[in-house]
Amino acid sequence: MPVPDHIRDTIVDIRAYSDGRIYDAYKWLRANDPLGRVEAEGFDPFRVVTRHADIQEISRQNELFTNGPQSILFTQAHIEQTVRESGGVTVKSLIQMDAAEHQAYRGLTNAWFQPGNIKHLEGRIRELARAAADRMAASGGRCDFVGEIALHYPLLVIMEILGLPEADEPLMLKLTQGLFAAADPDELDADGKPPVRETDRAALFEMMVYFNKLTEERRANPTSDLASAIANGTIDGAPLDPLAMMGYYIIVATAGHDTTSSSTAGAMWALAQDPEQFAQLKADPSLIGPMIDEAIRWTTPVKHFMRNATADCEVGGQKIAKGDWLMLCYGSANRDEAVFPDPERFRIDRKPNRHVAFGYGAHLCLGQYLARMEMRILFEELLPRLQSVELDGDARMSAATFVNGPIRLPIHYVMN
Repeated sequence: MPVPDHIRDTIVDIRAYSDGRIYDAYKWLRANDPLGRVEAEGFDPFRVVTRHADIQEISRQNELFTNGPQSILFTQAHIEQTVRESGGVTVKSLIQMDAAEHQAYRGLTNAWFQPGNIKHLEGRIRELARAAADRMAASGGRCDFVGEIALHYPLLVIMEILGLPEADEPLMLKLTQGLFAAADPDELDADGKPPVRETDRAALFEMMVYFNKLTEERRANPTSDLASAIANGTIDGAPLDPLAMMGYYIIVATAGHDTTSSSTAGAMWALAQDPEQFAQLKADPSLIGPMIDEAIRWTTPVKHFMRNATADCEVGGQKIAKGDWLMLCYGSANRDEAVFPDPERFRIDRKPNRHVAFGYGAHLCLGQYLARMEMRILFEELLPRLQSVELDGDARMSAATFVNGPIRLPIHYVMN
């Protein structure tokens, strides 16, 4: 039987991800129908996977549960429009790949993102973090932490890794936000739909032009940056497929930016509304590491990925049919009462913290160590100077079923 109408409507309503109703729906599903079937108008039927254990079980079995045909929940109308506009030609990234193809493309940069390799970036990242703290100090004790800090700092880190000049930051911010910026809830129409944007395809085209030029430069004069590794990478002795290479650049530039930005802002939001947690962190800076993982769990910027069952099977004692489309709800898994005591509460000393915000299994996020490092360094620079912080107006989450996080965070603070 399909899930009740009010649960079905909440799962596909982007407003529910902004106002928090999605967590009530997740909680109901975990307790009553943890692999519930959703039949919503405009969507192919899909199952909503809400328990931590079930998401891990599915994520371990990459041949049984693949990314095809769609790795993100879209309406049929959106899919058809995308195919029409692209002529069937679209960029392809790691999140659309499976099996040997995924392993080969991931292997190009896997070592690059390991803790030992990214450690050499710490000095430069600390410079960027210190500059962000200086900007806050110069803002007179008030700022929109998202718009003035959280959007810029992670982007500058990603640009440093790719080897892009800092002068290109305004362009990269425009392009990344043009491609993947989630809707502001204040911009939704009466039906809860975001305004039609004509910038998405234009941003994609401009980004392709930018990275094609970068590829030519790095092939002619390779350096030690990540762009050189991508531009000169080979699979089975051949250069990367151009669309897959473009997908690599885009996933690094966007996923490495938006998700870290959201988690960083989520951390500040939680601390601004909980003076006790802030005071505890000030008194014991060794809690910065656990606080960061808690912020990542609490925010869970990537709310879902889709998987397709390739054979009849069972998950969590329930039968899954070949061809079933599964929505892995990481935001639900990260508030699963069976794994996280008092899951609705932000606790900076939460241990253990077995969140799945970076995914699980073969598709575990390549940039997880980098994300943790840049968040840690930012708060190591901010915390000694930040004497107090509180919300200073209407803070808002974005409206999106895929990547979602704080879109506006006005704060009032005292810094030295």
